[in-house]
Amino acid sequence: MLSSMGKKDRNGVEEKIDRELRLREQEPRIKDKDLFEVVEEVFDRRTVLAIIELRRRKCLKTLKGVVSAGKEARVYWAKGFSNEDLAVKIYLTVTAEFRKSIWKYIRGDPRYEWIGNLPRHKLMVVWAKKEFSNLKRMYRAGVRVPRPICFYQNVLVMEFIGENGYRAPLLKELHEAGALDPSEAEDIFWEIIDDVKKIYWRAGLVHADLSEYNVMVWNNKPYIIDVSQAVRLDHPHAQSFLYKDIYNIVRFFSEDVGIDVPSADEIYKDIVEGSVEEE
Repeated sequence: MLSSMGKKDRNGVEEKIDRELRLREQEPRIKDKDLFEVVEEVFDRRTVLAIIELRRRKCLKTLKGVVSAGKEARVYWAKGFSNEDLAVKIYLTVTAEFRKSIWKYIRGDPRYEWIGNLPRHKLMVVWAKKEFSNLKRMYRAGVRVPRPICFYQNVLVMEFIGENGYRAPLLKELHEAGALDPSEAEDIFWEIIDDVKKIYWRAGLVHADLSEYNVMVWNNKPYIIDVSQAVRLDHPHAQSFLYKDIYNIVRFFSEDVGIDVPSADEIYKDIVEGSVEEE
């Protein structure tokens, strides 16, 4: 996690925000202290302007502290204009390693093959848009994912899964804390599998990176997160991605948690040869 800026740097960002707002002739003027509670080095000019635009669109009111930090993105706790909790995902930098890691999800997909040669900041924007689109398709399909709210440039705003700035634990974390009851674990397993079916049959997608590290558990219900890499069913590797998703979940619940679940082969066959009943 990057450390917060000092007072001098905060004032500099505040002046930059005010200057940009004057140039854009937005009223009323928004002060840094009104929008940001935590200002970090990651807020370059593009990101600052994106956050200001999202506030202008009433997508968020105040950006607070970091919830989680990764190599490609950080997730922040924010507040909306109705004081609701929000999660704000900001894509930060795109390294050569990032380009390499995402290429397997792009190659063969005519919608996105062209983005491989984009400049750094534009690639971030397309990747954020892709996650927003995937979230919308899954949410509309009845999958338990964070509700997508809006996005602009490299910033994605969605429902906050947790409470008072504390995110819900990951499935892996819940298990390591000894807080995953076997009877509850079995229910969670089948709810995840049901959502995998909905993603496949209703949303026409495959998550493509599903594991115990991107499933949150809140109020005993699993929420699937991090869906930027999800691919359509016509992707050349969609079926192998689907099998790997199922395998990861089966392995975790059978080997780590220790409950009796069907094999990955059985569940894969059931999904691809079946369907999802309309609710």
